[in-house]
Amino acid sequence: MPLVLDRQNVLDVYAKASENKWVVPSFCSENLTTTEAILAGALEYSQEIGKVDIPITIAITNQYSHRSQSVNYTHTRRWDIGLKLFMADIGVLTAKDSPFGELNVMTHLDHTQWDTDKPLLDWDMEQFSMIMYDASTLSFDENIIRTAEFVETHGDKIVIEGACDEIVEATGDESSSLTTPERAERYLDQTGADYIVANLGTEHRASAADLKYHSDLAKKISKITGAKLVLHGTSSVGPEQVCNLFSDGVAKVNIWTMLERDSSPELFVDMVRNSAKIIGLEKTNEMIEADLLGANVDKTNKPNISHYTTTYRQEIIFDKMKEIVKYYLKLWYV
Repeated sequence: MPLVLDRQNVLDVYAKASENKWVVPSFCSENLTTTEAILAGALEYSQEIGKVDIPITIAITNQYSHRSQSVNYTHTRRWDIGLKLFMADIGVLTAKDSPFGELNVMTHLDHTQWDTDKPLLDWDMEQFSMIMYDASTLSFDENIIRTAEFVETHGDKIVIEGACDEIVEATGDESSSLTTPERAERYLDQTGADYIVANLGTEHRASAADLKYHSDLAKKISKITGAKLVLHGTSSVGPEQVCNLFSDGVAKVNIWTMLERDSSPELFVDMVRNSAKIIGLEKTNEMIEADLLGANVDKTNKPNISHYTTTYRQEIIFDKMKEIVKYYLKLWYV
């Protein structure tokens, strides 16, 4: 079906997901390969379970300091061009004649900043399914004021997530405070946001061994707010910690780091394994002599044009990303 953009239709998708006890995943993308891998993984899984219209959300950040994905979508490094290309790709891939045409596909503007993203906020918000309005760099009181103003202006046009507390980058120097039930309740009451991005112990770009998702805290918050929680930083904890999110009151989950982090090694290993096909025997031997490759690397094959191409590299990334998407869908769509 066409993209699900109408505010009420998006809310209806979430209501239906709730009836099924599903947590809707939102996978971030910064290139066409990732975008299509997300859709392909959703399509394959939908066919496996016999439900062709499962919901899937594809997200992108804009002027977010931790990672500006729209900037990386194009080598112009212009966020506006990158965002337009992102939207155009999804529009083509969800058209009626597309293999993905029956999925319930939604788009999401992730971590949209209250200050640096002001030019984007002048766009027609009805082009998107959802937005995370992020004023979490401000004081809590100012965050509420700014978010409430945005909800007042745009809340009748687009589903809005508010960022109650900043979820910081684990590799940085900032501290990361967990969201309390009291703050969550006040934030939702005073902003009018549809969903709340709470800090529940996960962090952006952290190792899965470092952190703990606080299920007990999520339950305490959702007991007050209802099932309006959005979990970020999912890649920072093991899947065994996030397999029962629906019962915690989590309605939506954002994922990006794992797609890139776990697909890159697949490409690296394959390129090393096929070194002679990619760089030739002479260069392979030079790298062996420089201790950059092991002596047992393939030295029998000749350079092959099939291994020079972007297509070769992207196919490996695509297949691994699709596998990751399906893995998460199996956790939350059962």
